[in-house]
Amino acid sequence: MARSATRYVCQSCGAVHPRWTGRCADCNAWNSILEETAERSLPAPRRRGPKLQMHGLDGETPPAPRRMTGIAELDRVTGGGLVEGSAILIGGDPGIGKSTLLLQAMAALSRTLNCAYVSGEEAVDQIRHRARRLGVADAPLRLASATDLRAILAEMQDAEGPAVIAVDSIQTMYDDTLDAAPGTVGQVRACAQALVRAAKKQGVVVLIVGHVTKDGAIAGPRVMEHMVDAVLYFEGERGHPFRILRGVKNRFGATSEIGVFDMTERGLMEVPNPSELFLSGRRDGVSGAVVFAGMEGTRPVLLEIRALVAPSSLGTPRRATVGWDAARLAMLLAVLETRAGYGFAGKDVYLNVAGGLRIAEPAADLAVAAALVSSLLDAPVPAGLVTFGEIGLGGEVRAVGRTDARLKEAAKLGFLKALIPPRRHGSAETSGLESVEISDLSGLDRLFGGR
Repeated sequence: MARSATRYVCQSCGAVHPRWTGRCADCNAWNSILEETAERSLPAPRRRGPKLQMHGLDGETPPAPRRMTGIAELDRVTGGGLVEGSAILIGGDPGIGKSTLLLQAMAALSRTLNCAYVSGEEAVDQIRHRARRLGVADAPLRLASATDLRAILAEMQDAEGPAVIAVDSIQTMYDDTLDAAPGTVGQVRACAQALVRAAKKQGVVVLIVGHVTKDGAIAGPRVMEHMVDAVLYFEGERGHPFRILRGVKNRFGATSEIGVFDMTERGLMEVPNPSELFLSGRRDGVSGAVVFAGMEGTRPVLLEIRALVAPSSLGTPRRATVGWDAARLAMLLAVLETRAGYGFAGKDVYLNVAGGLRIAEPAADLAVAAALVSSLLDAPVPAGLVTFGEIGLGGEVRAVGRTDARLKEAAKLGFLKALIPPRRHGSAETSGLESVEISDLSGLDRLFGGR
């Protein structure tokens, strides 16, 4: 026996409230609570459940079979291809290229596998027009424009159903057993759970596109990211043609792996060497410009960090960053003033990571500090220099991981000198690259010939 139950659910965090309020008490979002009606079943009499069947860790388990997409950068981020029976969630800003990437990948897969592309946002003719523009109109990919969850599940359960299916997007799907509008927390959670369950049962790879909020998180309940096997974010700045596919969760591979693409009129083109792309157009002899040797997943990537320190007419000088954490910039400025004696009071500070890539690793501290001091003194760093290292609150420069991989990438691109932290015992020297080790921020004085 079931009876109707009315509840008020926050569309930002999924919290359930007994009555409507203007502000969610859990996430503090305004006007995000909507009324939903659900069927609530009476509790069944308790009974003892079946006993669990336990297994040991040393059992024989074959490796998970994978489906290669034919797009090397996408295969890299997913850990070497798509695993059968997995569910992958792809998020990104509107217009960043999620549907373009998905259509190109599905068209490549359809040449060897039975694939289906289901769109709840576009008509079939619109998808065909985009396929002609991308040059993949001849691929044997099956298309459908639908939002009914039942129809999608029936297609997956069919004996001749697809081996890979793409759903664009989860916010447009509709489960008719719920009395809620598409895109609400209840609908998104129920549709995602049904698709993941069907993928595991049928051994079908499900690619799900998810919209993001203004904060950059995938819209809908957070539990959706826990249900899927992999979460990929498609990033990029509107003013740059570069697009970054970043893995933030992957049950079948490494996280924090990235794939780099170049957005062209013919779609997304792979970039096998991102360092050359990010360093294109760089000029030597400019103050405030430093090359940073970073790591994105297992891939070394060289980027240019630019800083500008200018006199300020404001009572509170500005601190602006693009591609780096603003709180870490404030901390680094305090360390430079207190431990190294560089004064930034009364000056505006601007920091930018060229190319539109966002840096999260602390190894960029030394490169940012060198860029800030270079702009403050109006003295360019020596030509052919690359640097990396973490800076502590005491002004010390700490070692970071994968030093040899960073230096090898720099040497391959023609850099001659590296400013690095003290190397750990047993690290091998990289041939063709002069390494200068500094243990604290006083080493920056030698870099600019003293003050």
